[in-house]
Amino acid sequence: MQRILERLVAANIELMPLRDFERHWVFTRDGFVALVERTAGDGFGKIGAPGLLTESGMAVLIQRNGEHHFVAKCLDLPATEAQIESMRSFATDLAAALQQT
Repeated sequence: MQRILERLVAANIELMPLRDFERHWVFTRDGFVALVERTAGDGFGKIGAPGLLTESGMAVLIQRNGEHHFVAKCLDLPATEAQIESMRSFATDLAAALQQT
């Protein structure tokens, strides 16, 4: 567990302290967020798709008519290439940090 925490810190990935999420951990970096399943003993399980953290909650990335958008309830924002790359980098770094070695 200590090695995982060290890798998260090194990747600038933060754990959001949300009490309402009993079955998931919530990790964030640079305005992006991902849910990670909690396993027995507060371990880490499957990683959900990342999204953009907004005032409306988590907005997921979709592609519509050849364009990318972050969408959530009552929200539709065009996604820039820089945002898409940053979100993908976050997802890759989170998966690497949580990998059991």
